Amino acid sequence: MKVMLGTRNNGKIVEMRRLLEPLGLELENQTDTDIPSPVEDGATFVENALIKARAVSLASALPAIADDSGLVVPALNGRPGIYSSRFAHADATDTENNNELLSQLADQASRSAYFFCCMVMLRHPIDPTPIIAYGQWWGEILSAPQGEGGFGYDPLFFVASHDRSAAQLPADIKNQLSHRGQASQQLITQLSAVFHTDA
Repeated sequence: MKVMLGTRNNGKIVEMRRLLEPLGLELENQTDTDIPSPVEDGATFVENALIKARAVSLASALPAIADDSGLVVPALNGRPGIYSSRFAHADATDTENNNELLSQLADQASRSAYFFCCMVMLRHPIDPTPIIAYGQWWGEILSAPQGEGGFGYDPLFFVASHDRSAAQLPADIKNQLSHRGQASQQLITQLSAVFHTDA
């Protein structure tokens, strides 16, 4: 079955393709089409994930999988949250967002944080029962970036269980631990049940 991935983030595409491989789906990349990214004007991760999935499903006439994810820092009242990719400004780079996070945490005693992911699948654009999965990954924010791997806030996200940043983790280990890995496993479980029922 062909399914459109609702993202233009190349880092996410690589991760999602690897994580969803057990489903045996023929995953199409939004980056290979002229489908524009919709305005993410939801107030929550789940709303934005549904906006993305609905837009690409409508434009492609295919089922769609999309996620909305970000970094949540309790000491910053949950910021950057749904604005993680545009924390510094609308067109911010990963480096600019990381610098903004470090600046805002400079006077904070607590540096606890977690990555959150909501991943959804729509069978068609007006699917009334979307499949929704979640993942949450706790860590600490470092005082300076460490590692060259990953993307986004990975160089600042310290994983105590492995004594290194998310950017220093091998891809297979990161996918086992991460918020997106957790959400993918939930989605796979739910989709497997749906496909078995449909069969």
